[in-house]
Amino acid sequence: MNMSMYNCRVFAVTNRKLCRIPFLDQVEKIAEKRPAGIILREKDLSESEYMELAGQVMGICRRYGVECILHTYMEAALHLGCPNIHLPIGLLRNSVVEMTRFKKVGVSVHSGEEALEAQGLGATCLIAGHIFETGCKKGLPPRGIPFLEELCRNVDLPVYAIGGINRENAGLAVKAGADGVCIMSGFMNMD
Repeated sequence: MNMSMYNCRVFAVTNRKLCRIPFLDQVEKIAEKRPAGIILREKDLSESEYMELAGQVMGICRRYGVECILHTYMEAALHLGCPNIHLPIGLLRNSVVEMTRFKKVGVSVHSGEEALEAQGLGATCLIAGHIFETGCKKGLPPRGIPFLEELCRNVDLPVYAIGGINRENAGLAVKAGADGVCIMSGFMNMD
């Protein structure tokens, strides 16, 4: 995967269940490509399991100069000294005080109302999705480019599109106002 082909900021989002090789080997391959960042999104792990894995992923990211963004587990992120966290909107609602301890707070949003709420609660960026059809959301219709355009017009934060993003459609997301894209399957299945 060539990052320059996307002409925008590209973030890798992990899901170790999609990997064909050992997960940390895949993270190393991703880091070698130097995306804008790697979001460690392993929601099925307990916090202690997540913290152990996060320490290893942060080490890989440091070696390659790639930003590491931890997901959901704020205490683990603070314990590991990670200044970046990504939260589901529901967790943000209950963690406004804790999130002030982070430099960057990304939030997943699925509607314009959620985007405005996240902005009002202090998020520093948004991940909006899912924009295109994706195997990760089988049976759920994508929200599409009009949704992304409207969301980008109505918030004053960087917005990153997620869901079915590839080289062919990433430009459509950027043209709609997104500051970049997030890719899961493309990175997790990358050879």
